[in-house]
Amino acid sequence: QVQLVESGGGLVQAGGSLRLSCAASGRTFSTYAMGWFRQAPGKEREFVATISWNSGNTYYADSVKGRFTISRDNAKNTVYLQMNSLKPEDTAVYYCAAARGGWATRASYDYNYWGQGTQVTVSS
Repeated sequence: QVQLVESGGGLVQAGGSLRLSCAASGRTFSTYAMGWFRQAPGKEREFVATISWNSGNTYYADSVKGRFTISRDNAKNTVYLQMNSLKPEDTAVYYCAAARGGWATRASYDYNYWGQGTQVTVSS
């Protein structure tokens, strides 16, 4: 069992930055791939970024490529999402998730554990 707790969300102006953190419980964090997803009001949840167990592979949604960076610190059981040049359309609840097997994946159905989410609001 893995428990995930996101933090770092908030209100920011367009063009600003935020760094989300996701702290995981358990001793097996380093064996999981991690991902970030988001869900805006009235929309389906969508993939944002993913990172493999050893940080060897990362993938991003086209909408955030070049602006967001995913990283992890296995010693701290934490995954991060650095978000720069934020846009109003980035407004959403952001969720982190953990996938067994360790391989970075864009598919939400590959993820076994999910956090409760953190709200990010970007004002224009």
